Amino acid sequence: MRLLLDTHTLIWWFVGDMRLSQSARTAISDDANDIFVSAASAWEIATKFRLGKLPSVAGIAADLGSAINGQGFSPLAVSLRHGQAAGALPGPHQDPFDRMLIAQAMLDNLVLVSNETQFDIYGVARLW
Repeated sequence: MRLLLDTHTLIWWFVGDMRLSQSARTAISDDANDIFVSAASAWEIATKFRLGKLPSVAGIAADLGSAINGQGFSPLAVSLRHGQAAGALPGPHQDPFDRMLIAQAMLDNLVLVSNETQFDIYGVARLW
């Protein structure tokens, strides 16, 4: 399976947060799965850390590349195609980070690992 981690999923994985579901934990730890982390998550983590909203992720915010490489995860760049799709998504969901993750999951045939049930209205494959 090809999985795209939502930002909260990534953070909870790194800090061992028990809010991460057992099925998400199992899928992420399964070596048969390819795990992707979006550049949008790097942007979200850096932004929220700078604003003081995520003080517990200082190490991750400082060097997310090394953190994801150490886990065997793959970075997922944001392309023009992703940007266009995210901007064109219909509906009330306004969070630009979430919209990008939805677009990337849809366009790249990835399963989005997230507890965000509102993603389901976009028809994206979601695991939690």
